[in-house]
Amino acid sequence: MELSAGDTAWVLASTALVLLMTPGLAFFYGGMTKAKSTLNMMMMSFASIAIVSVLWVIYGFSLAFGNSGSGFYGAFSLSGLSSAVGQLTNNGGMYGIPLLAFAGFQLMFAVITPALISGAIADRAKFLTWCIFIVLWVTIVYFPVAHWVFDFGDKDAAGNITGAGWLASKGVLDFAGGTAVHINAGAAGLALAIVLGRRSSFKKSPSRPHNVPLVLLGAGLLWFGWFGFNAGSALGATDTAALALMNTQVATAAALGGWLLVERIRDGHATSIGAASGAVAGLVAITPACAFVAPWAAVLLGLLAGMICSLAVGLKYKFNYDDSLDVVGIHLVGGIVGTLFIGFFSTTVVNSFGANGFFYGGGFDLLGKQTLGVVAVAGYSFVVTLILGLALEKTLGFRISRDAELEGIDIAEHAETAYEFEGLSGAGFGGGALTAKTKVLAGVKDEEVTV
Repeated sequence: MELSAGDTAWVLASTALVLLMTPGLAFFYGGMTKAKSTLNMMMMSFASIAIVSVLWVIYGFSLAFGNSGSGFYGAFSLSGLSSAVGQLTNNGGMYGIPLLAFAGFQLMFAVITPALISGAIADRAKFLTWCIFIVLWVTIVYFPVAHWVFDFGDKDAAGNITGAGWLASKGVLDFAGGTAVHINAGAAGLALAIVLGRRSSFKKSPSRPHNVPLVLLGAGLLWFGWFGFNAGSALGATDTAALALMNTQVATAAALGGWLLVERIRDGHATSIGAASGAVAGLVAITPACAFVAPWAAVLLGLLAGMICSLAVGLKYKFNYDDSLDVVGIHLVGGIVGTLFIGFFSTTVVNSFGANGFFYGGGFDLLGKQTLGVVAVAGYSFVVTLILGLALEKTLGFRISRDAELEGIDIAEHAETAYEFEGLSGAGFGGGALTAKTKVLAGVKDEEVTV
C-alpha cells in the first residue's frame, strides 16, 4: 500500500473541522444556559479537549485501535504513539493514509463525546469532579466502545482480519458515530442527570437561553464542522465522502424544518432555538447513516429526526429527570433514530460495503444488528456512567451546593463571570440602568450592587 496524498489531505482537513465542533458546542451550550453559568459550561468542553488529547496519546488510541485479538478492548502496543510514526493505517487495510492522521482524526471524536454529556448537567457540577469524571469515563467507556464500533481490525500477511471490534465484526453499521458518540453520550448524560438530581429551578421557572445569537453561532459551527465528522469518516477523497457530505446537508436541513413544523403546530410559533436544535438533531441522526442511504432517504430521516426529537425533549418533564440542555432528547433519541433507520433504508446501491435494509430486500437481519448496537452501547454506557457518577458523588462530591447554584456556578467554581455589568450606569444608561433583571443575569444579590 502506498501513501495517498489526496486522501491524507482530506483526512487532515477533516480532523481540523471536527476539532472546531467542540468550541462550536461550547458556544451552543454556553448560549443555552443561564448567564451566570456560561463560562462553566464552555469550560467543560475545553476541559475535554485538554484531558482527552493527552490521554489519547498515552493510551487512548491504543485501547481503541490496538490489536489485542479481543473484540472488546484494544492493546497497549500503540501507547505513546511512537510506533505509529511513519506507518500507514491498517484499520481494514484499505486506506493509504498515515496512521497518525487516522489517530488524529479519531481523537476529535473522543474529544467531543464527553463534551456532549456536559449539557445534561449544566449549572450544577463541580468542575474538578467533572475533569476526573472525563478521565475515568473515556478510559472505561469511550475507548472500549470506540473499539467495538470503529475498529475493523488488521489484515495479516495471509489477508485474514484480526482484532476487529465485536460490533463491527457482527455487521453493525455506524459510519461516523451514531452509537459510539451520540447514543454513548446521551445514555451517559441521562445517568449523570439522575445522579446529580434536579436543579432548584426545575419545573418552577422556565430556564430560557440567555444568549440566542450565541446558540445560533454554535449550531452553525457544529453544522460546518460536521462535514468533517461525517464525510471525513470515509478516510479519503472518495465518492463515499461525497455521498456522506450531501446526505449530511439535506438531512440537517430537513430536520430543521421538521422541528419547526412541530413547534408551529404545537405552540403556534417557530423559534430560533428550535431551528438550532432541529439542525443538531438532524446532524446526530444522519451521522451513522450518512454513507449507507440514498439522498432522498436522508431527507426522510432528517424530517423524522427533527419531529421525533422535538417531541422527545419533553420527556424529562414526564419522567422527572433534569436533562438541562436536552442531551437525551437530541443525542440519545436522535442517535437511536438514525441507527435503526439504517435497518430499513440502507442499500448496497449507494455503498457496496454496506448492506441491504428491510425495504431493499434484506429482511430484518440488518435491523436486528442495528438494534444490538443500540442496546449494547446504550446499556453499557448508562450502567457504567451511573456507577462512576455515584462513586464520585459519594467520595469527592459531584454537585455544587444549593447556595453556589443560586449565586452562579461561574463565580463559585471559576471566580469570574462571562459578563461584566459594572459601569453600566455610565453614559447612555442613566443612574438606574442596573435593573433587577440585570442583577439576576449577573448572578449577584441586591446588597452587592452599587449604582
